[in-house]
Amino acid sequence: MLDPVKDIELEVEIPEIERTLIDQGLVDVEEKIPGIKVELKYSSTDNFFGQDVYGDLTKAYLQPEVAERLKKAQEMLQSEYPAYTFLVYDGVRPSSVQQILWDNLDKPDSLKPLYVADPKKGSLHNFGVAVDLTIFDTKADSTLDMGTSYDYFGYPAYPDRERQMLAEGKLTSAQITNRDILRKVMTANGFSGIGSEWWHFNAFSRKEAGEKFKIIK
Repeated sequence: MLDPVKDIELEVEIPEIERTLIDQGLVDVEEKIPGIKVELKYSSTDNFFGQDVYGDLTKAYLQPEVAERLKKAQEMLQSEYPAYTFLVYDGVRPSSVQQILWDNLDKPDSLKPLYVADPKKGSLHNFGVAVDLTIFDTKADSTLDMGTSYDYFGYPAYPDRERQMLAEGKLTSAQITNRDILRKVMTANGFSGIGSEWWHFNAFSRKEAGEKFKIIK
């Protein structure tokens, strides 16, 4: 007898939040970039806010041309360090999630922009043109030591303060070297970092993003 279950091709159900991202033209970085790893921190409680705000979203999505830049950066990284690969912590952040973060941040409204972008204005994550990531060593089966965890708010996480933190013994030269590897391959492929988070890189300025893309809902 025929087994009707075996004869039916079962489709993997895509979470609704992923469907909305795909419908808005975004791409799954794991489908576009061989070997890249993803661990969305906002799909866990291992983040600054201590709460899972992404729910069913466990894949990182970006604008197609941003994913293409990231692919080139990954290729450059692996050409120099074959055991290394990117580990993505965050990609696009829908504006609905940005609102949740804003509302739940236990800070006065005047101080909130120091920690999270105002959803009325939108951050580059909301346009799908920013990525948070680190480097994963496949031989050691662990991330490179960057000196702080992801979402660490303090001078040791600031690229702008690395010399000071090195002098004060809060960072080591090896940790800064690891960050330099990440910065080198990202900036060589069209990304720019920011002064307060070693893990954050932008593919466009706020002005460029606003002209090229819509905020992702």
